[in-house]
Amino acid sequence: MTSEMISLFTKELALCKVGPGQTVAVLTEDGQRQDYATAFLAAAQTLGAAAFQVNVTRTTAGGGLERAVGATSLAGNRPAIEALKSADIVIDLMFLLFSKEQIEITDSGTRMLLVVEPFGVLSELLPTEDLRRRVEAAEARLEAAREMRITSPAGTDVVYRLGAYPVMTEYGYTDQPGRWDHWPSGMLLTQGADDGVDGTVVLNVGDIVFPLKRYIVDPVRLTIEKGMVTGIEGRGIDAEILIDYIESYRDPRAYAISHIGWGLNERAQWRRLAVSGDPAEIGMHGRAFYGNVLFSMGPNVELGGKNDTLCHLDLPLKGASLYLDGEPIVEGGRIVPADMAVAGARPRTAA
Repeated sequence: MTSEMISLFTKELALCKVGPGQTVAVLTEDGQRQDYATAFLAAAQTLGAAAFQVNVTRTTAGGGLERAVGATSLAGNRPAIEALKSADIVIDLMFLLFSKEQIEITDSGTRMLLVVEPFGVLSELLPTEDLRRRVEAAEARLEAAREMRITSPAGTDVVYRLGAYPVMTEYGYTDQPGRWDHWPSGMLLTQGADDGVDGTVVLNVGDIVFPLKRYIVDPVRLTIEKGMVTGIEGRGIDAEILIDYIESYRDPRAYAISHIGWGLNERAQWRRLAVSGDPAEIGMHGRAFYGNVLFSMGPNVELGGKNDTLCHLDLPLKGASLYLDGEPIVEGGRIVPADMAVAGARPRTAA
């Protein structure tokens, strides 16, 4: 923990409207990220809030960054869950994403902020009120739309029937009861109807595969019928790796289409994987970069769905185009509507 870390975390908590009368809970697993935990506790106290830490023992069933999403060491630990529900905001340093425990805590009215990226990434991508404004402008359009179409020069042409699921925004902080967010971020998401996604997605050269943290080198063609990937084809190793990864979960629900959305963070870097070299990064630069179309497969419990498969793939598409009810939102990696756009931001076009 350093004074720089406390200062940055104080700025983040201030965006979350933490102050006198608020209670902050910091969640850790086996004492990991204890420097973050200590700094968040100090930052909360600086702002006049009450603060405490919950540290749980890691279990073999637990989730985490390198394990399957949705399974956590918090499962079944009623005293810890109830303590977290008593707070106004939980700082999740453990990684509860896609878990029943996260949903129970936020359903109680406690807001939650996931923070797991290295300090340098947090500093580079500290959220702003303008990022929130642009994400919420996008949210209004997405909530009103009933059809999303995505195309690309590589051959992507897929249509989502919208309206069955809500819109989730991520701008990097949370000040509303029951709201979850992730620092850093800068995107929004929804999902097509369970049987309402049809077409083709081509993962082209330069697109990214998370959590495998690799750029596509050999194009991969995904055939989608009624919300399920029914075919994965490609002449190179990328298709083989993708199939092998999905099949390793032995769960046909891993082939389901999950959330869809686009990135709006002009400071996030598409090239980050190529230059960072830090294995602790989970890839929020690649997921949130300005103008990407974030296509995903796997679980949808975050949006109220029933698919809790442990296999999740985020596949940011570079240089794709996205239309809502025929209106261009992203064209070739460029954000079109003025209320979402950033002057001078450079679009990441297709390879």
